[in-house]
Amino acid sequence: MAIKDVIAVVLGGGRGTRLYPLTKARAKPAVPIAGKYRLIDISISNCINSGITRIFVLTQFLTASLHRHVYHTYRFDVFSGGFVELLPAEQTLTSEAWYQGTADAVRRQLHRIVPHNPKDVLILAGDHLYRMDYSEFVAYHRESRADATIAVLPVAAQDAPRFGILKTNGEGRIVAFEEKPKDPVVLEGMISRRGSEKPFLASMGIYVFRLDVLTRLLEEVPGDDFGNHIIPAAIQTTRVYAFPFEGYWEDIGTIRAFYEANLALTRPDPPFDFYDPRFPIYTRSRFLPASRIDGCRLERTVVADGCRLYDADLEECVIGLRSMIRPGSRLRQVVMMGADFYEDEEQRAENRRLGRPNVGIGHNVSIERAILDKNVRIGDGVIIRSHQGEPDREEELYVLRDGIVVIPEDTIIPDGMVI
Repeated sequence: MAIKDVIAVVLGGGRGTRLYPLTKARAKPAVPIAGKYRLIDISISNCINSGITRIFVLTQFLTASLHRHVYHTYRFDVFSGGFVELLPAEQTLTSEAWYQGTADAVRRQLHRIVPHNPKDVLILAGDHLYRMDYSEFVAYHRESRADATIAVLPVAAQDAPRFGILKTNGEGRIVAFEEKPKDPVVLEGMISRRGSEKPFLASMGIYVFRLDVLTRLLEEVPGDDFGNHIIPAAIQTTRVYAFPFEGYWEDIGTIRAFYEANLALTRPDPPFDFYDPRFPIYTRSRFLPASRIDGCRLERTVVADGCRLYDADLEECVIGLRSMIRPGSRLRQVVMMGADFYEDEEQRAENRRLGRPNVGIGHNVSIERAILDKNVRIGDGVIIRSHQGEPDREEELYVLRDGIVVIPEDTIIPDGMVI
């Protein structure tokens, strides 16, 4: 059932520097995940499954692929009243600056949100992996007679310094906030669930505001960020409540987080289930053929649509759309994003003439602990070994982050190269 009086605002992310080089040519919410999806699909699918079908997506950096994906994926019929509308940063008569932060982005788009006259505005991040029924979140917000409500995740003491920590009173109202507290004395004063293994409540960066309260806060409170400026001010002047969330949630903010979240999907009982028929994750319909797998050994491996794998050995891998893996290759703990196109015989002949590998993975290749971005060309006999425990560095053809080798989009790795 559609919730007609709620508008969702999905924040399209900043520069995504910690996800470099995956964000070298795309916005963070456009980064592919789980073989066939984009990160933005998670928050938009959560909205649709929750009955919230009026959605704005605020974008700024490297937006082309994100805009293309959203435009081709999310179209509602003319009778539903639903929409997913892209709102890029733009120069105006009053400002030539880009969005300066999460709150500034929403502040500068209020003139497009207010005319829809929503009772509440749901503010989401476009780069988190989780499943939430926002209708329950909004219902809790309204039953609490809150001016604003924040989704919170219980965390243990060792994890608390990584988050904004909120303290609640007995009725769930937030009475204090500390951004990434590290002082043990400060942490002791922020405990909300004494006796629990996870005594602290961390902000998930998911908010619902009454429209009038959001408008007033954005007009009156200086500052450009929700977590650092708007939320602390709101706690002092309005009724702000915490909505506890106990499910799986991951901020895909770093290469390690991205890599581990993907590999977790290969487990027999993955922490995030893309197979839930009651709460599907939507993405672009590409009309690709089924994958063809011939003479391979696959263990704990996810294979997306349109792939062709021949006489290969794969273990704990996520293989993306249109991936090509040729005979004799061996992959261990590899996230392969696939390709945007197939090559025909004429293109392959041109590759031979130029001495360039075909798109995908060549013959007798060995790869361990790596991320292969889209349209990479891995030549015959290439070896990419594990670099676990080595310091970060950037080379001409690859980037090393947290011991994970990342091959950037469109990179060519010549025959026989050892990384």
